[in-house]
Amino acid sequence: MHLFAHPEEPLDAHTVDRFRAVLDRRLAGEPMAYITGIREFWSLELMVTPATLVPRPETELLVDLALREIPRRADWGILDLGTGSGAIAIAIAKERPLSRVTATDVSAEALEVARQNARQLEIPNIEFLSGDWTGPVQGRTFNVVVSNPPYVRSDDEALDALHCEPRSALSAGEDGLDAIRILARDCRALLEPGGVLLIEHGAEQRDGVAAALREHDWSDVTCHTDYAGLPRVTVARTG
Repeated sequence: MHLFAHPEEPLDAHTVDRFRAVLDRRLAGEPMAYITGIREFWSLELMVTPATLVPRPETELLVDLALREIPRRADWGILDLGTGSGAIAIAIAKERPLSRVTATDVSAEALEVARQNARQLEIPNIEFLSGDWTGPVQGRTFNVVVSNPPYVRSDDEALDALHCEPRSALSAGEDGLDAIRILARDCRALLEPGGVLLIEHGAEQRDGVAAALREHDWSDVTCHTDYAGLPRVTVARTG
């Protein structure tokens, strides 16, 4: 804004060099969130790095649906599998301060970003555990499990446009359902009776996700559309 208001003021060489460096990064396809180091999600300012996915607006639907399941004053256990930057876990922990949120990720670098975000936002009711999917929480139970797992097909051309983001957090096999099948298989053992699983997925994966869940005896399998009207989050219950 200052430049528009004062066009007569010359820029110093350092500022010009910085601008050109940022422009080159953006022209190469790097997300602005990585360039600035910041992304807003659920009205929270989160730090992001190339170790984490950039949180998407459609993922706020997953948070919204989870919060509908968790009573405001409930002392519940909530699990976020594959937390990345911690966006989902931190948003839920902030909105449900009496609940205890556990967040896992296989990436040590991503977990460090998530921990820093929780510290900077002063969210105390959250713990971060390192490990692959349900491995770090074996033997524990929760009331709600949420996950935004990788769900892009390994041959999807969209991956080329997302080359700056971690491939392991995006791609999940030939049909994009490898990670979701793991969740469908393993998450029932982590939930209390009447517990709820919420999974974000691709717009074309509704039927495949439902089939994976029903194969493992989940009940009341329901898909919810995002704000663009696309199938985005499937909710299932233990019975």
